[in-house]
Amino acid sequence: MIRDYYNRNALDEKLRGTPQSPGANHLAIGHRQAVALVLAIAGEEDAVEKLLSSATEFAVRFSAPGEWLVVSENDTPEALQRRLDALCSGRAHIVDQSDARVLLRLSGPSVRRILAKGIGLDLHPAAFETGTSANALCGHIAVNLARTGQDAFELIAPRSYAESLFDDLMTMGREHDLTAAFAG
Repeated sequence: MIRDYYNRNALDEKLRGTPQSPGANHLAIGHRQAVALVLAIAGEEDAVEKLLSSATEFAVRFSAPGEWLVVSENDTPEALQRRLDALCSGRAHIVDQSDARVLLRLSGPSVRRILAKGIGLDLHPAAFETGTSANALCGHIAVNLARTGQDAFELIAPRSYAESLFDDLMTMGREHDLTAAFAG
């Protein structure tokens, strides 16, 4: 039996009955974004990086040398794959990760203090600027962390760890009245 997990978020059960209006510190769970992994072919890393950085219709997150996560709010997973295949024109392998990853957006005035409880990176704006991304551990869970604004971060995590990461973030944000809901 083939299952399509794209229509069901890993956190559907966790967010049932949670507040819909965001507080000052809020965890928004992405529900319909497409995520792809771009792996540059050996020797093509610089060319692929330049091509990806020139695109404005999706967000590019550095994952490792020659490897990026691409997030699109507007494309279906298939459309994002086609768009990236055309853009990279044989210089990279594109792997759809939409069903395998969960996107969480954490925002608010206390976001750095919340994340500092579980992430061992210097999140000061001078050290981790807007647009910067890195792989890190949030507690015991591997995430790709990206700073998307002054007080805003995105975490991309494996689907199988989504509930555990959600619980950890909510515990880390308890003293800061962290709220959570699906993104609108």
